[in-house]
Amino acid sequence: MLVKQAANVLDLMEFFARRKQPATLSEISQEFGWPRSSTFNIVGTLVERGFLYEPVPRDGYYPTPRWLVLAQEIAAAEPLPADVHGLLQDLMSSTGETVFIAAPAGTSAVLLDVVETSADVRYFARIGQRLPIQVSAAGRAILAQYGASERASVLKKVKFERYAAGSLMSIKAVEDDIVQSLARGWFESIDAFTKDVAGIAMPLPVKGRRLSLVVGGPTFRVLPRMQTLGRSVRDTIKKYLAAKGAHP
Repeated sequence: MLVKQAANVLDLMEFFARRKQPATLSEISQEFGWPRSSTFNIVGTLVERGFLYEPVPRDGYYPTPRWLVLAQEIAAAEPLPADVHGLLQDLMSSTGETVFIAAPAGTSAVLLDVVETSADVRYFARIGQRLPIQVSAAGRAILAQYGASERASVLKKVKFERYAAGSLMSIKAVEDDIVQSLARGWFESIDAFTKDVAGIAMPLPVKGRRLSLVVGGPTFRVLPRMQTLGRSVRDTIKKYLAAKGAHP
């Protein structure tokens, strides 16, 4: 269920992230089609709480550093190990494709860290992006780390939709794919959520957290290299976990 007031605040922050400069009440109201009174109430509340301010009086509002401070405090409580980002950078360099870490978020997989390739044609991923847990290779690599009853509980809540030609459309299809993927050694996604995008994923259990590591890119470039990319992801994770004294 989407709570409109909360969504409006998040939309406003994403607007400032794109705009990168102050905005007046009129500009904000026009951007979202909000009534001026609603815009005034949202902005006024954020100003009162210290999340927005006027860098120059009557010249528009902009987020304060309080957002950054809160984000840093939250991340510090359960951070990804520092070397995980280096792992993504190394894998991006060796594969030439976008690489990211995903974590479970209900019936979705949410991206926690991303290293994009510089290729002109590439998979565009962003931190905070959500993918259907049953459709994406990222999500199924996470589901594979659940016990049978927990996985069944999550999949019962899934709304199966045909996002693209390769979308899995039933609990049985997801379960069968998990079995096949574990036997193969990695998870694959081909035109499953986004048309013309393919990905390779593997579980990445770090500090008891059920994460997945994913390499994604355009289907025309990834599909001919599925075996090579799969082995690359698998070997990279094995080497990383071995260095940590853990096991995949």
